[in-house]
Amino acid sequence: MLDRLQRGLRSVGHPVINGVWRLGYASRFFALTLLKSSLSFRRIRLTIREVYFTGALSLIIIVVSGLFVGMVLGLQGYETLQRYGSAEALGTLVALSLVRELGPVVAALLFASRAGSAMTAEIGLMKATEQISAMEMMAVDPIARVVGPRFWGGVISMPLLAAMFSAVGVFGGYLVGVVLIGVDSGAFWSQMQAAVDLQQDILNGVIKSFVFGVAVTAIALFEGYDAPPTAEGVSGATTRTVVTSSLAILALDFILTAFMFRGV
Repeated sequence: MLDRLQRGLRSVGHPVINGVWRLGYASRFFALTLLKSSLSFRRIRLTIREVYFTGALSLIIIVVSGLFVGMVLGLQGYETLQRYGSAEALGTLVALSLVRELGPVVAALLFASRAGSAMTAEIGLMKATEQISAMEMMAVDPIARVVGPRFWGGVISMPLLAAMFSAVGVFGGYLVGVVLIGVDSGAFWSQMQAAVDLQQDILNGVIKSFVFGVAVTAIALFEGYDAPPTAEGVSGATTRTVVTSSLAILALDFILTAFMFRGV
């Protein structure tokens, strides 16, 4: 009976201890990344290359997804607003839905799936092929040389991608609502302009996308740096990046929304 109890406590205690250890290691890794990021700005070409890798190469999936999300919002919004005789408010519905919520969140989820998993796999393979160890042998700090530029590249790219997603989504709503269905174009744009506030809507959306960029990029880099140097370890780290980043985005979205719009 006592042995069974001890085995049960070990089975519960080991995951808890391992989780606390990983959380502390991740916090230390994030702090070192911030402290050693000066190289990212002294050698700006490294950061620009990562902005291209994480941002420009993600544009296709962001633009296509934003267009279809906006078109679906236009269809669903018109169907709902028409019941109450407010079809002219379609532009307001599409813009507020995208700028406040769907733009930052969906763009961050796509960013985690495409750029986050790629960063994890890249760093994990560098570790598996001992490139990280070779840098340390040559007195090159891998966090400053490898992690820092990727971190700031992701942080810079995420708000730009979210803004692009929202802009293309509004255009998709315009195509469906005005061009296909026949909502008045002047009412579509004028009501949108009157309803969308710079601080309450656009700025809060930018803050959300910035926080999501920090979270997703930090998780992706940590999982890659901490991945076991095997094929199975790298694949597991890539999977953990997508899952953990998605859960972190949704949790942070709720927290940020509760603080930003509680007085509205």
